[in-house]
Amino acid sequence: MTDEPKDSKAPESPAPVPAAPAAAPPAVKPAAPAAAAGHVPRPTPPPKPAAPAVDVAGKTTSIAAPVTRAAAPAKPAADADDTSPLLTRRMWLGVAWGAFSAASAAALAATGRFMFPNVLNEPPQQFRAGFPNEYGMGVDERWKETFGVWLVRTPDDVAQRASGFYALLVTCTHLGCTPNYLAAEAKFKCPCHGSGFRTTGINFEGPAPRPLERARIVLADDGQILIDKSRKFQFELGQWVDPEAFLKV
Repeated sequence: MTDEPKDSKAPESPAPVPAAPAAAPPAVKPAAPAAAAGHVPRPTPPPKPAAPAVDVAGKTTSIAAPVTRAAAPAKPAADADDTSPLLTRRMWLGVAWGAFSAASAAALAATGRFMFPNVLNEPPQQFRAGFPNEYGMGVDERWKETFGVWLVRTPDDVAQRASGFYALLVTCTHLGCTPNYLAAEAKFKCPCHGSGFRTTGINFEGPAPRPLERARIVLADDGQILIDKSRKFQFELGQWVDPEAFLKV
């Protein structure tokens, strides 16, 4: 047996590996306290069944998040009165105010009319037409517009068979229009329906059923011709022969 040299060193042994900590023993749940005498424990409800799996084969591999659209700007709510298919509330108010204004104006006009007397501006029934020597033979129209009378001077009257004057009323005996005197044809012609009258006043054409009427004509105290329209004379009644229907000169 040979001795090993002293300066030789023995191989070092590996460092000891620390041992792994021992696993902790499983925690033991404390036992539930024993039920009190006479107490029945509540049964545990059965677990809910799991929802069926959705078949997404060939569709998508993930559930897309719902797309949210930008909310449109809210419109102002319409008035319940502005939903009429024909007129809006503004138009109804305009109509109402217009009707109210018209009614008020009519009431004011009626009130104003009540404040004035009911007088008709009719020409007087009697008037002086001047002196006989101021007229020549034929039809004179100077009193037609103001008094509604034609003053006619004739050398031989159809009813009185004498020379003098008669006053014809300018009212057509058909429907009351005013005829025109046509000097070139020596007749009165109604423009409304074509009735024609001779200078004597007798009708001869158109729808007029009878001659023109004559008014009372006499001499006044001052020698002027006085015409009175309040008294009338009709040919068909034989009244043209009355002394006051013709002024003999």
